Amino acid sequence: MSDQVPGTESASWPGLAGQQDADSAPGTPHRSPYAAEANEEGIPASEVSEESVTEYDSLRRERDDYKDALQRLQADFENYKKRVVKQQEEVRERAAEHLVEQLLPVLDTADLALAHGGGEDVKQMASVLFDMLEREGLERIDNVGEPFDPSCHDAVAHEPVDDGGPQEVAEVMRSGYRWRGRVLRAAMVKVRG
Repeated sequence: MSDQVPGTESASWPGLAGQQDADSAPGTPHRSPYAAEANEEGIPASEVSEESVTEYDSLRRERDDYKDALQRLQADFENYKKRVVKQQEEVRERAAEHLVEQLLPVLDTADLALAHGGGEDVKQMASVLFDMLEREGLERIDNVGEPFDPSCHDAVAHEPVDDGGPQEVAEVMRSGYRWRGRVLRAAMVKVRG
């Protein structure tokens, strides 16, 4: 007498009821190499069929497709976040640069006031404003005697020299400015040479 309960000879997988042991049945087709993988998952070899292996392979491919799609989506989202952060930084940079451009006439007015005998109060106000902007990245272009550079100097007058040496800045008529390394406004200069 058998210890098995009637009707429990089939596998626990749906659709395998009535399947015979593939190893014991004569004339059974050769089993798939995936049957060993199925056995690693705790399914007895007698309960693995070609149909279940095909279904298993199909599910594994579908899982891998979903995993690949998720990884691509995550990479796209990370790239999107980096792009948004970069765009926000560029917008902030442009806004700060625009504000500094709007303040240049104030600096010019303070320079003119100082050149025409402005008092200590004008000097203090101009110094505080320029120091604050300098800490943020503003740099003045107004060195007399330095070589003429058309990328940061705008020559509006020329002073000839007999020796024919290199051109240099003889006088700064209006200061130029760089903002974080980029020329914001070229210095208006008189060139000697």
